[in-house]
Amino acid sequence: MEQKTARLTVLIDPDKKKAFETLCAKQDVTPSQVVRRLIREYLTTHGVDLGADGNGPGKGD
Repeated sequence: MEQKTARLTVLIDPDKKKAFETLCAKQDVTPSQVVRRLIREYLTTHGVDLGADGNGPGKGD
């Protein structure tokens, strides 16, 4: 997991938020874990090299 973090604020419909949180709980994952995974997959799909540590080129320090 990444060592340094930054906050990302996302506005979402309350019904979708509740459904997302409920599904995450059923799958025993946190919403943050799912969002981080989706972001990593999106970056990879679009050719962004995250490097071996997952933090991107030059971001491992």
